[in-house]
Amino acid sequence: MTAPMRVGLVINPTAGKNTGARIGREAASLLAAAGHEIVDLSAMDGAHALARGRAAILERSVDVVVVAGGDGMVHLGVNLVAGTDVPLGIIAAGTGNDNARELGLPVRDAAKAVERITRGATRRIDAIRLVTAQGEARWFVGVLAAGFDAVVNERANGWRWPKGQMRYNLAIARELGVFRPIPYVVEIDGTRHETKAMLVAVANGPAYGGGMKVVPEASYDDGMLDVLILHEVSIPTLLRVFPKVFKGEHVSHPAVEILRGRHVRLEARGIVSYADGERFEPLPLDCEVVPGAVTVLT
Repeated sequence: MTAPMRVGLVINPTAGKNTGARIGREAASLLAAAGHEIVDLSAMDGAHALARGRAAILERSVDVVVVAGGDGMVHLGVNLVAGTDVPLGIIAAGTGNDNARELGLPVRDAAKAVERITRGATRRIDAIRLVTAQGEARWFVGVLAAGFDAVVNERANGWRWPKGQMRYNLAIARELGVFRPIPYVVEIDGTRHETKAMLVAVANGPAYGGGMKVVPEASYDDGMLDVLILHEVSIPTLLRVFPKVFKGEHVSHPAVEILRGRHVRLEARGIVSYADGERFEPLPLDCEVVPGAVTVLT
């Protein structure tokens, strides 16, 4: 057991069909019972939680930041602690939990997650930094989607009904009828590639979307980015290839190419990227890997 800590806790109450609140509260009780001070950083939305968390880190009023929820909460936590010496604890309580699972952390188990957080072991992982036109650094730690998958997300998020997975299923069906290969410029460490593609993903971790192994060999701590390009194929071929992503078997298809580098620039018209499942930035965008930028409590 570590010495008593001041734990900055952020809970997403709606994560995992509202299990985030239950598991988050259970974790808070366990941490408090172990003698740690809970500093509640939860807020009405992500922007306010970021502001509260950044203020707490700046004021040195917390020793660690712990997030309870899914990949979106991991994304928020990474944007709080990246580039600082404050470690991140993860209480995985969402629907997908890809980053937690790929990092070997417990999923939907408050007691095991708290044990990982309080035993004192850490792991340094890479994070990906993008600097906006306004000079703000934005980070992600898993996968950035910038093709068919991002287009579906954007369409689904524009609908208020239906709720849950059905909304995304309908968005997929709607998009398949109108989707066309996207002209891209993909620049990696200064080498320019021009192509038409169905999907481009920039990966620091292997998986996204609830278990899709989009780049199975990607590693959180190798100092490199893996860029997957699914070049132009027919819609029937896309429907045959895409389901194979759950086992990582899509990478053997001749239309799939994986490139590696430290700095990536993506250019395409009308595409808004999604990173760690969260709406991120419109293309064009530039991002780079920052080795060891985040310390995770493991």
